[in-house]
Amino acid sequence: MSRVNSELLHEKYKKALRREKRIVRFFQAAIFLLFFLLWETASRNKWIDPLIFSSPSKVWHLLMENIRDGTLLVHTGVTLTETVSGFLLGTLAGCLLAAALWWWERLAKILDPYLVVLNALPKVALGPILIVALGPNFTSIIAMGAIISVIITTIVVYTSFKEVDPNYLRVLETFGTSRLDRFREIILPASFPAIISTLKVNVGLSWVGVIVGEFLASQRGLGYLIIYGFQVFNLTLVFLALVIIAFLATIMYQFVDFLEKKLIKNRT
Repeated sequence: MSRVNSELLHEKYKKALRREKRIVRFFQAAIFLLFFLLWETASRNKWIDPLIFSSPSKVWHLLMENIRDGTLLVHTGVTLTETVSGFLLGTLAGCLLAAALWWWERLAKILDPYLVVLNALPKVALGPILIVALGPNFTSIIAMGAIISVIITTIVVYTSFKEVDPNYLRVLETFGTSRLDRFREIILPASFPAIISTLKVNVGLSWVGVIVGEFLASQRGLGYLIIYGFQVFNLTLVFLALVIIAFLATIMYQFVDFLEKKLIKNRT
C-alpha cells in the first residue's frame, strides 16, 4: 500500500512540475509577444520616434531583404564563428590555467595579485592593443572574445577547485593515489557546477568581446553592421543586428543549459 501511495505521490509531483513548466513558458512567451506588440504600437502611433527606434515590422522586412540577397547570412556566420571560437578558447584556457594554479600552489601564490589586477582591468581597453599586435583581422577579434573571459574563468574555477572538501582528498591519499587521480576523480567532478556557471557567464562575455572587436577592426560581422547602421543613420539595421545577436546568444545559453542538465543527469 505504501508503495502505491509513493508512486501516486511521485506521479502527482511530476504533473505539478510539468504544470509549473507550462505556466513559466506561457508567461515567457506572453512577455516576449507583449514587448514586440508594444514596440510596434508605439512606433505606429508615434509615441516613440519611428526614425530612431524603428519598429518590429521594419526590422522583419529588412531581415527578409538581407536573407534574400545573402549578405546577412555572411555577416552572421562571421560573427558566430568568431564568438564560438573565442568562447571555447577563453573557457578552455581559463580552466587549464585554473588547473595549473591548483597543481602548483606556489604558482597560485605568485600570480594571485596579478589575476586580481587583470580581473579589475577593463578588457575592452585591450582591444586597440590586440589589433595593433595581431593586425585588424579574424585572429585579433577571436583573441578579443577569448581574453575577455579567460581571467574570470580562471578565478572562478580555481576557487571552486580550492573549495572541494579536503576530507575527500585525504581518503584517496590513504589509498596511495596520485595527484592526477585525485584531480580527475574528486576535484574536477566536484567543480562541474562552477564550470557550467562560468560557461553561462562566458556566453555573454564572448559576444561582448567579439562585437567590440568588430567595432574596431572589421569589414564583416554583426558588429560591423551596427557601426555601419549608425554611420548611415539606418537604425533599423542596428536593431536587426541587435535582435540577431540576442537570438544567437540565447541559443548558445540554452545549449550550455542543456549540457548542464546532461551532466547532472549522468552524475545522479
